[in-house]
Amino acid sequence: MTGKESKTRKAIASGASAAGTKPRVKETETGHDTTLSNIRHNLRTPLNQIIGYSEMLQEEAEDQGLDAYVPDLQKIHAAGSQLLVLINDNISPGRVESGKLDLESLRRDGRTLLDLIIGYSELCQEDADEKEHATFISDLKKIHNAAKTLLGLLNNAGFLRPLTTTGRKPGPMTKADAGGGVVTSIRPLNETSGSAVQSLVGFILVVDDNEMNRDMLCRRLERQGHTVLEAENGRKALEILESVKVDLVLLDILMPELDGLQTLELLKANPSQRYTPVIMLSALDELDSVVRCIEIGADDYLPKPFKPVLLTARINACLEKKRLRDQEQAYLEQLRIEREKSERLLLNILPKSIADRLKQGESTIADSFPDATVLFADLGDFTRLSSRVPAPQWVSMLNEIFSKFDWLAELHHLEKIKTIGDAYMVVGGLPTPRPDHAEAVAEMALDMQKVVTRLNSGDGRNFNARIGISSGPVVAGIIGSKKFIYDLWGDTVNIASRMESLGQLGAIQVSETTYDHLKDKYLLERRGKIEEGKGKMTTYFLTGRKPVAAA
Repeated sequence: MTGKESKTRKAIASGASAAGTKPRVKETETGHDTTLSNIRHNLRTPLNQIIGYSEMLQEEAEDQGLDAYVPDLQKIHAAGSQLLVLINDNISPGRVESGKLDLESLRRDGRTLLDLIIGYSELCQEDADEKEHATFISDLKKIHNAAKTLLGLLNNAGFLRPLTTTGRKPGPMTKADAGGGVVTSIRPLNETSGSAVQSLVGFILVVDDNEMNRDMLCRRLERQGHTVLEAENGRKALEILESVKVDLVLLDILMPELDGLQTLELLKANPSQRYTPVIMLSALDELDSVVRCIEIGADDYLPKPFKPVLLTARINACLEKKRLRDQEQAYLEQLRIEREKSERLLLNILPKSIADRLKQGESTIADSFPDATVLFADLGDFTRLSSRVPAPQWVSMLNEIFSKFDWLAELHHLEKIKTIGDAYMVVGGLPTPRPDHAEAVAEMALDMQKVVTRLNSGDGRNFNARIGISSGPVVAGIIGSKKFIYDLWGDTVNIASRMESLGQLGAIQVSETTYDHLKDKYLLERRGKIEEGKGKMTTYFLTGRKPVAAA
């Protein structure tokens, strides 16, 4: 492994080595594990290793200036590519079904190519030993072992015998059919030269039960700048995905414990992972297998062995698609945040039910309420204070008081209408009617007095609130087309305003209509008659609650 490759890759688990794993026989309900599929898979597994490692070693030799290795490595790669064509041509569904198999030619020509691969790999190993190029020796041994494995399969009469039944599709391969040859199930790995530039890099999870396949693919991905994690089966992959967010999954199909199709189904069923791109990589190249993967939700499918430039292009396409989706999700999330901000701003000036009606397209919103209670409060001498203290300090004090009033309005489920200078207006009984509107407003008025008293303690301030309340019919609605305000109109509003302006500092003055609502539960002192715009009116001071009688 060269210094260009990342040392941070996490090996989740080791898979079977090429020298010690028998051909894998696997039966599922997907229809891709026929005898033909298994034989092609088992032959192409070591072939992938030959092509992949020879290609990678060529790149490393060129990068390190070790040109003496390149010609022999090119011959190994060329022989591996010819062998791939030979296997694809001779062991195809058409030939099996027609009975036109020529296994003797396959064995003869295959042995010739494998002898070349074994010979050149041994020569390269000898040179690496002499020149102490230790980094090359390990990969050359992998090529040598893979060629031996493939040669053993071709020489094993029992391994290819199930294909010789003429005129019918072969049945599932048994262990006896597989014979004693050594083979592994493998993942894809042969890509373009190290000079190829990948336009996008990402966090990629490689899932394959074969250690050598994972090693080849991970090393190549890291050389292209990707961050890579490994898993040796589907179960481990899902465990990783529970805790790590990746940009792409490269997923083998034939694996123990949980195969690629089952893993893909579980991944796509998980709401937090279903949009993670997945490229299926497998030696199975039947159309049914491709269709099944795409139906489950795979983004792409590449049969092994694949062209490295094609894999790079597919990875780029998936990463680009995910990048665009991530941008879309970020944009949508920003829109959601901005919409919530707009909602909060709207609800700061309008009751929720009124805001909902406005958003639904009502152009004119006006309602009559037969009975509601309106409160006006004014901070005595507060306006004159503005000429004696700096503006920021004055506004800060007013904001402190009105913020506490706002909290009281929420506490008592009342609707703040507006502030005018140092005056505060609130209403009970609309926009949602409630029978205890006068009591709720009375409770808020008493609490407002307590708030002002607490603000006066200890800092030399001496504020007093003058509060007026009246109950009766009102009209409420929206005014404005660009700057909205929810406002109230009617005699009840005017009388409540007079109750405040003609009241006394530190007192809560209520009209006779409000008195009728409160007299059974609250302490009220008759003030007498005052002159109001429509004549004289009897008013009362609200002083507190009546004691609750003991049971």
